[in-house]
Parts: sequence; C-alpha cells; structure tokens
Amino acid sequence: MTNGESPTPRTVVPIEHALLIADAFDQAQVTELRHSVASCARAAGLLDERLDDFVLAVNELITNAVRHGGGRGWLRLWQDPGLVLCEVSDHGQGITPQDLANRSRPAPETAGGWGLWLARELTDAMDVETGPAGTTVRITTATVPAEQHVGRHRSE
Repeated sequence: MTNGESPTPRTVVPIEHALLIADAFDQAQVTELRHSVASCARAAGLLDERLDDFVLAVNELITNAVRHGGGRGWLRLWQDPGLVLCEVSDHGQGITPQDLANRSRPAPETAGGWGLWLARELTDAMDVETGPAGTTVRITTATVPAEQHVGRHRSE
C-alpha cells in the first residue's frame, strides 16, 4: 500500500447489549434504584441466589458512591447474551492503591470496608478504574452459573 491509498476498512463487530438502566442518583434514590436493578436483573435472567447476590453487590457500589464518592453517582445496567452488567461511577477522589489491592476479607468487627470486597465476592467479575476525578466499578454476572453452563454444553 502506498501513502496515497486508503486503508482497508476493518470489519467492526457490533456489541450486542441492551441498556436497562442509565440513571444518576444520590442518597434519596438508593432504595428506589436498588429495586429497579432487582426488577431489571430478574427480567434479564438472573434468578434466586445469583439475583440476590448481584443486587447486594450493586447496592454496595451505589452506597459507596454516595458515602465516599462525592454524594452522588451514575449507574448503568445492561445485559449482553448470557450476562448482566452494572457500572457505577462517582466523582470522588478515587480509591487508594492500598485499598484497591487489598483483597482480604474485612475483620468481622469492622464497621466499614465491606463494599468492594462484597461486590468482588458476589459477582463473576469486577473491574475498577479509579483516580483523582472519580471511580468507575463494573461488575458482571452470568445468568447461568459457569458450572451449569459448561455442564449443559457437555450433555448436548
């Protein structure tokens, strides 16, 4: 290819996802937002303990945004085939590298510090981007547990 030729266009595979919730929140909306997340996650295919765990993880993240992230935040909830994902962003000062690296369970008598640990433990995946302008945490849970998903394919 010479400098005068146009580059060959790349094939872009569209991301198939359905946005379920995109909403700003503050302390006054936490309970209502948690109920909306539960309803949408159930409709997206999360059931029973997986639904309860996901909703608790989201609740921890939105509570953290209110308490530690400037008093308000932004939540996006969507589904991809076989997955439910939630992203919570805030405008706080970020999470220290030490707190982010700490993966150990908080001591039982500890009043705080459970939010990120619970979100990580209760979902299939968690990613955190943090800095002085705020934090974004994304959690993902499969609608079918991995062991059931693999087992189902083995029998087909």
